[in-house]
Amino acid sequence: MKPTFLRALAVCAAVCAPAAHAQDSAYSYQGVSQIFSNDWYGMPVGDRFDRWRTGSYQVSAFWGEDWTGTLPNRPFDLVELRVRAEIIAPDNLAAPAADDRLYAPALYFGASTHFSRSRYDFTLGADIAVVGDQTGLMGVHDSIHRAFGGTAVDFSDFIIEDGTYLAGTAEAARRFDLGTAELRPFVEAQAGVETLVRAGADLRFGRYDPEAMLIRDTVTGQRVVGLPGGTVGGWSFAAGADVAYVHDSVLLPSEGPDAEDVRFRVRGAVHYGVGPADLSYGVTYLSEEFVTQFEGQLVGTLSLMLRF
Repeated sequence: MKPTFLRALAVCAAVCAPAAHAQDSAYSYQGVSQIFSNDWYGMPVGDRFDRWRTGSYQVSAFWGEDWTGTLPNRPFDLVELRVRAEIIAPDNLAAPAADDRLYAPALYFGASTHFSRSRYDFTLGADIAVVGDQTGLMGVHDSIHRAFGGTAVDFSDFIIEDGTYLAGTAEAARRFDLGTAELRPFVEAQAGVETLVRAGADLRFGRYDPEAMLIRDTVTGQRVVGLPGGTVGGWSFAAGADVAYVHDSVLLPSEGPDAEDVRFRVRGAVHYGVGPADLSYGVTYLSEEFVTQFEGQLVGTLSLMLRF
């Protein structure tokens, strides 16, 4: 591992550890949720290309008092600790076009708190982001490709610079009960790696669990179960869309193509809950993120939540 990566990991552990132990004896481990996004398995309706927002994987673990189906009204009473890895690639892995985006691997180590005030749900989070070749993710990407007989991955001369950043995210949302469905408009702001503001809405319907606590995938905006409620079970469905205004992005540096000022995402998903587990699969359309990107892309998202 590179020294910068090790320093980031140490700082993240020092920041997150006190939050996980600073509560009373009722404050305990609640469960874990995993999110895997990839542009290949968006099929049968997906791209089946290994390009742009090509893949990400996140593991989130939750600590707090025993989950009762409602968010606490104080910050830090429910804490999410997470690790996320993401690979962003140009369109052609063998011979990228000069006007394509640079290869951008990134690792994130962070924490969020989820709470509710005055009928609004809030999420406040911070991450230490490590980007560039120092992450070692290009080697992982190359090994996976070679194992399946794919193109070798070597972007030594076509990759963003190494860097370590502090990133922050804040989201506020309001839930509206529509009887057999739930509508949840939201606004979000990010700063650090990508600085942007976003607004959108999500809809759930079917046999969804109204007491479940959901978290949002950073890349696609898909909302997946972080903690189940007491009525988990059966099939449910979700749809959503949002639009973002982008101020700047470390992932699209000045030596590459200019970032698009506006991005939008449109998504749909199916969920199945059984016992202490919830499985979901969704497909998201991501609009163009840089000016020479010739089309948007479809990304598949698979999530598994376990509570034990």
